[in-house]
Parts: sequence; C-alpha cells; structure tokens
Amino acid sequence: MNMASETRLLFKRRMLEQIRSPIWIFMGFTTPLLYLALFAPLLGGIPSVGEAGIANVFVPGLLALFALSSGTGIGWTIINELQSGVIERFRVTPVSRFSLLMGNVVKDVVMFLLPALIVIFVSSFAGFRIHAGGLALLLVLLCLLTAVVSAVSSSLGLLFKNIGTLAAVVTGLQLPIMLLAGVLLPISFGPTWLQVLAHLNPFYYVVEASRVLAGGTLWDMKVLLAFAVMIPLLAIALGWATNVYRRAVA
Repeated sequence: MNMASETRLLFKRRMLEQIRSPIWIFMGFTTPLLYLALFAPLLGGIPSVGEAGIANVFVPGLLALFALSSGTGIGWTIINELQSGVIERFRVTPVSRFSLLMGNVVKDVVMFLLPALIVIFVSSFAGFRIHAGGLALLLVLLCLLTAVVSAVSSSLGLLFKNIGTLAAVVTGLQLPIMLLAGVLLPISFGPTWLQVLAHLNPFYYVVEASRVLAGGTLWDMKVLLAFAVMIPLLAIALGWATNVYRRAVA
C-alpha cells in the first residue's frame, strides 16, 4: 500500500472517531460563532475599527485563532492512544510513520475548514465583505498554520506521554502566541515595544496577512512574508514530527 492510500485510511479512521464524539463537532462549530456574536460588537466603539468595519477586522483574526486551536487537540488523542495500547499495536504494522502523522494532520485541517466556511457565510450577513480570491488564499494560509500546529501537538503528545504536562505546555504557549499575534485587536493599536515583540511571533505574520487577504488584496508584502514564514515552518514541523513518530512507533 502506498503512502497516499495509508494516509487516506488513517484520515478516515480519525474522521470516524470525530463523528462518534458529536459534542466536539458542536463546540467546534459554535465557539467561533460565539466570538462573532458576543465579542465582535464590543469593537464598534473603537473609531479605527468602526471605520474599517468590525467584521472585516475581527473575522480574519478569528479564523486565524480557530486555525491555531484546531490543531492543538490531537496531542491529547495521541496520549490516550499511548495509554490504551493503540500506538503499541501500530508498532507491528508496516504502515509508514509519515502516514500516521499525516492522517492526524489532514483530519485537523478538514475540521478547521468546515466550521471556517460556516463562519465566513454567517459573517457575510454581519458586514463581512467576501472576496473570493483573497478568501481562497487566506484559507490555504490558515490550513498551513493548522498543519504546523497539528504536527507539533501530536509530537508533543508522543514525547510527554502525560495529559497534565501537555496541557500545561500547550496552554502556556497558546496564550502569549495568540495575544502577540493581534487576533482580537490589531497589534498596530498597541505600543511600539509590543509591536516589536510581535514580530518574533510567526503567528503574527499569518494574522496580518489574513486581514490583507480578506480585504481582497492578493499581492502584498504581508502576504508574501506570511507564506515565506509558514512554508519552511511546515517543512520543519513535519520533518521533526516524522522523526518523533519513527522513534515512538519503532
């Protein structure tokens, strides 16, 4: 069996597991909508946000936040499989370790895309302007982000083997990454030191490019910079994660 077929089968397995847990699907769909309904209106009092349109500033950041969070949960699943012996059984199969990784990654990307499309559709009734080309490229960029986070999260699960440790690390990293990316409010609203610090955060470039792409601009330095950051980062994450899988499932 080739690698593509293995990945497809492992992806199908993950999706079936997801379908058996409808509460997580429900939360995945409703959480971004709650942000849109209960937080976005608070931005209306900020003059610069009001001029650009609340939805056009907030929705791209919300999609980026959702892309980030969509990939984090796989680490918990991996630890549960370690503790239940599922990973142990994979050790005697000829399946590629890269396929094991990619089955998880592709599932997380799909589970990001489906709610993201619903958020975009609902947001269009709240004033979010849809530019087909920009949104298509935006979703590609955010899928890269989800893939990076998914690969890292699953690898951390294999390395830590403990849900408490993984939760502490993921939570400790996720909050500053989110705040320094300007997800809820553009970093340009902050002081100079915060803007300088944000440039050390790869997620920042994704959020900045997301707002540009959502506005319909395809060729912009922020967009090029975001892809220039995310593509090598994805290659590094997949390479490292594959090595972790090979050692853990040996």
